[in-house]
Amino acid sequence: MAKDAFLDALTALEDVIGENERRATLIRKRMARIRRARERGAEYSDTVADEDGPLIVQLLTESATALDTCGAMVRRAEALALHGEGMTMEQIAEHFGVTRQRVSALLRKSR
Repeated sequence: MAKDAFLDALTALEDVIGENERRATLIRKRMARIRRARERGAEYSDTVADEDGPLIVQLLTESATALDTCGAMVRRAEALALHGEGMTMEQIAEHFGVTRQRVSALLRKSR
């Protein structure tokens, strides 16, 4: 079977979602620790100093960046697959909720 860029993009998205789930678990644990520390009267600066590993804001940035990067790859691959099957840029734009010009740019970037 020929290489399928859209299926490859979906596989990459699955990986990113898994990584984001791992980060979400860390974020929930850190939130619970911060709440417990605040209940004991700790300052936020103390909770930051006591953390080992990335802070919540770092984990959020990593998650958002990974999803944004992978999402762009998925959008391009899906637009290219749909266009390759005969859908017009206008039809793709309607399904994606974007302009035809945006679809045109996605298709140009994928070439």
